[in-house]
Amino acid sequence: MKRILSSVSFLCLVLAGVAGGQDKTIQRVPPKSTVSIDGKSLFHEYCAVCHGVDGKGGGPAAKALQVPPGDLTQISRKNEGKFPEERIMRVLKGEAPVTAHGTHDMPVWGRVFSNMGSVTMAQTRVHALLQYVEGIQVK
Repeated sequence: MKRILSSVSFLCLVLAGVAGGQDKTIQRVPPKSTVSIDGKSLFHEYCAVCHGVDGKGGGPAAKALQVPPGDLTQISRKNEGKFPEERIMRVLKGEAPVTAHGTHDMPVWGRVFSNMGSVTMAQTRVHALLQYVEGIQVK
């Protein structure tokens, strides 16, 4: 968990107190640049803080969000066994809103990656994330 928190790129969980009952808050920090184009590495670096390393929504920042992150391993099951590649790509690029994200608590990685360099590299990273999420679907 310490490794995940230290690599958080956009959201940083800050505990307002250790004692029970005190609120947890989220502090926004600028995303770190990356050279990676590996979907798993990108997921762990940018998504796991909310969605968890396993993609099931139990990341260290999840409890501080108003709406808990979804279980990304269930996307295909919820879509009659088919992974909705186009829809998920639009979500990652910020072209399709996700109701549970409310006021865009989830960073739009297409835009974030575009700000790190070339559009081509941004597209490569978004596609790698898409493939990784497709690969963690329950059978």
